[in-house]
Amino acid sequence: MSAIVLEAVREPQAERTGGQSSTPRPHLVLVPTGRDAARGSRAAHHSSPRSPMRLTRFGRLVRTILVASVVALLGVGLAGQLASATGDPHTVTVQSGQTLSGIAARELPELTVPDGVVQLQVANSLSTSQVHAGQQLVIPAH
Repeated sequence: MSAIVLEAVREPQAERTGGQSSTPRPHLVLVPTGRDAARGSRAAHHSSPRSPMRLTRFGRLVRTILVASVVALLGVGLAGQLASATGDPHTVTVQSGQTLSGIAARELPELTVPDGVVQLQVANSLSTSQVHAGQQLVIPAH
C-alpha cells in the first residue's frame, strides 16, 4: 500500500499524562494513492447516499417559467379543441336554389350528406327534405 503524508495532527498529551501539560506529540495521517485511492474513492462514493441536485434561484425561475408555459399551451389547445367540438347550434337562412343536402354538405362537413340531412331534419322537426327560400334552419352542434 502506497501513501503520502497529508498533514501532521497534534494531540494534546495532557489527557494521557494525568493533566500535566507537555509538548503535544504529532501524529501522521496517511492518505492512500494509486489504486488504493481509486478503490477508496469508489467505495466512499457508493456507500454515501447521493445528494439531490440543487438549483440556483435562476434555475428555479427558468423551471417555473417552462412548466407554466407548457400548462398554458396545453390549456389553450384543449380549450380550442373543446370549443370547436362542442360549438353552439346556430341558424342559417335558406337562400333561393339551396337544398337541404347542399346545406348539410356545407354546414356539417364531418358527416356524410345523408347523415347530415337526417341531423338537419331532426333538429328542425322536418318531415321531408323540402326547404324554401327565407326559411330559418337550426344547424346542430357536432
